[in-house]
Amino acid sequence: MERLAGKVMLMSGWARATVAFLAGLVGVLALQPVGFFAALFVSFSVLVWLIDGASGDPDAGLLRRLAPAFRIGWCFGFGYFLGGLWWLGNALLVEADEFAWALPLAVLGLPAFLAFFYGVATALARLFWSDGLGRILALAAAFGLAEWLRSWLFTGFPWNAVGYGAMPVTLMMQPARIVGIAGMNVLAVFVFAAPALLWTGRGKRLGFSLAVLLLALQAGYGFYALRLKPEPADTDVTIRLVQPVIDQSLKLDDGQRAAVFEKHLALTAAPPSGEKRPDIVVWPETSIPFILTDSPDALARIADVLDDDQVLIAGAVRTEEGGAGKPPRYYNSIYAIDGKGQILGAADKVHLVPFGEYMPFEEAFNSWGINAVAAVSGGFSGARAHQVLTLPMGRSFYPLICYEAIFPGEIEQAAYATDALLNVTNDAWFGNTPGPYQHFHQARVRAVETGLPLVRAANNGISAVVDSNGEVALGLPYDMGGFIDAAIPGKVAAFPDIVSQNLWFWSLVAIFFGAAVISRNGFIRRAN
Repeated sequence: MERLAGKVMLMSGWARATVAFLAGLVGVLALQPVGFFAALFVSFSVLVWLIDGASGDPDAGLLRRLAPAFRIGWCFGFGYFLGGLWWLGNALLVEADEFAWALPLAVLGLPAFLAFFYGVATALARLFWSDGLGRILALAAAFGLAEWLRSWLFTGFPWNAVGYGAMPVTLMMQPARIVGIAGMNVLAVFVFAAPALLWTGRGKRLGFSLAVLLLALQAGYGFYALRLKPEPADTDVTIRLVQPVIDQSLKLDDGQRAAVFEKHLALTAAPPSGEKRPDIVVWPETSIPFILTDSPDALARIADVLDDDQVLIAGAVRTEEGGAGKPPRYYNSIYAIDGKGQILGAADKVHLVPFGEYMPFEEAFNSWGINAVAAVSGGFSGARAHQVLTLPMGRSFYPLICYEAIFPGEIEQAAYATDALLNVTNDAWFGNTPGPYQHFHQARVRAVETGLPLVRAANNGISAVVDSNGEVALGLPYDMGGFIDAAIPGKVAAFPDIVSQNLWFWSLVAIFFGAAVISRNGFIRRAN
């Protein structure tokens, strides 16, 4: 193995770029639906060796000295994001006659852009590089910062953050309640990169021992956390999650709107799977295929299938008048509707998908005939803040519409006063690809981070009731039409602290960079 490490270090040109790309590609095996987290040990060990050999001209300026390390990180990131996000292209094939031209931009362009974050991470780590344990610490801190930037810069897209690869099962998710996904990113990279020390550099005993200790602590805390039972489930209220499995092309077909609506109604009216009929019924994102407030007959049909004391929560497009001659505004929303067909409340999506639900620089793109993929005419508007959905029976939910569930920052303090997180989504755009499985996995981690149960209704899957430990209490697999009736699981007894999770993240970054500086300056010499 030492000979292999040496060969990797000495690579140059296209050989080095190809190996970096392949190392990133291998790391995708740690993501859902495969979940083979050991693949990242290979990926990050190879990445460390590649950076070992990425020394720039010592007489050149700073940027030129760091350029070789940046190129390695970019190639690594391009492989990782290409392998993990290729399925986004499926959304463009739903209306291929209009959007197929943009397929290379989605499949290749987005990974190429996201790879810049990993390029910055490896370049930053190279600033603190040494021949020992310090370089592993520097790489972990730099990747943690890069993933944090990726979560909010340019509206953010933290999909498939490295830390998710370290949490393939419920047991290994539990530390996210303490350090959050941001802290898990730092710790995961350290553990995954530590095997590189066994064959190169100083500090191998200390570094490898720390990595083994962190893995043991992760598993140990997982066992401990799973033994601490959350509050009892709310058996007084039963919730039904409807999974209709409707092809996206049919949802876009004006002639199929009535049939789509009736399928949701039929699943709502079906007899309960247990003794108690559901008090709350949840439909997926944009499940009502027309403007509800313009369709009184639709509200009457909903009232026909609901008992007076039942409530329907349904995804729909909501509209508001623009005023002063301006066009109307459209929102990706959810409605709460009672058994009399009355709208009790609504909550709008805050974090919209760029190029999907709205167009950045809209006027310029529209002048070229380019529109957002999933938006109504003129695009959607985003709400200013999340709105808690409170129902007449006293239960309340914190809505996360579609990919809002991948953003820890979308969960505000108001969420902790609710009974559960509510995620409605429509992943039919992406077909039976890794996308829906990755989305569901990340939503489960939000439940762990917050200590709140999660109820999730998806058009074609995965719909599930998830407890506050991230464990699936009851669910429907991908592409299985039907519904599930379940009680709402309880919260954890002591709520996690968002401030504390952020403090853990920044403390880890500071400690790791500080230790890297100490190592680089030669103060760690004996742990080898």
